[in-house]
Amino acid sequence: MRLPVLDEEEMDARQRELAARIAGRRGAVRGPFRVWLHSPQMCERAESLGAFARFDCSLPRHLRELALLMAARNWDAQYSWNAHVHQAVEAGVPEAAVRAIAERREAVFDDAADRAFYGFCREVLEEHFVTDATFADALAHFGPRGLVDTIGALGNFTMLGMCLNTFQVDLQADREPPFPDVRGHGRVDPEGDRP
Repeated sequence: MRLPVLDEEEMDARQRELAARIAGRRGAVRGPFRVWLHSPQMCERAESLGAFARFDCSLPRHLRELALLMAARNWDAQYSWNAHVHQAVEAGVPEAAVRAIAERREAVFDDAADRAFYGFCREVLEEHFVTDATFADALAHFGPRGLVDTIGALGNFTMLGMCLNTFQVDLQADREPPFPDVRGHGRVDPEGDRP
C-alpha cells in the first residue's frame, strides 16, 4: 500500500472511533478503510455510503453483489473483486456470468430482471450513457428508487475501485489475481508476453 497503515496509537480519537465502528460492522479494518482513515471525514462518509450500498439499499442482495463485481471489473479492482466474488455466487449470481464479467465477455442471465439490471449497469459503466430502451426496461423492473439506488451503489463501488488502485491496496495474500489482463497494479498482455 502506498500510504502507511495507521496503528491504533497513531490514530486520533475520531480515527479510533471510526475504526471501531468499521470493525464492528465489517469484522476488521481492511482494504480501502486503511486508506480512508487518513481522512476521517472522508472515511465516515465513504463508510456510510458503502454500508447503504452493501446492506441497506432497495436492491436484492445478488444485484448489490453483481453491481459491485461489475464496478470492480470496470476499474480492475482486484481486491474488491476477490473480497466479493464468493459472496456474489452465494447470493445467486451465476458462476458463468461471474466468469464472463472477469473475462470482459457478455454475461448471460435467465431472469428478465437480472438481464435488465446487468444491461443498465453495463451501459452506465462502459458507455457512460443509458439508452431509452435500457432505461425503460430497468425502470419497469426496479422503479425510480431502485434505479437511484443502483447509481448510488455503482458510484460507491467505483470510488472503491479508484481508491484501491490509486493507493495500491495489496491483493489478499491468500487469493489469486482474478483478471487475465491485470497483475499487481497494472495491465499486462493476457498471454503474458509483455507488461
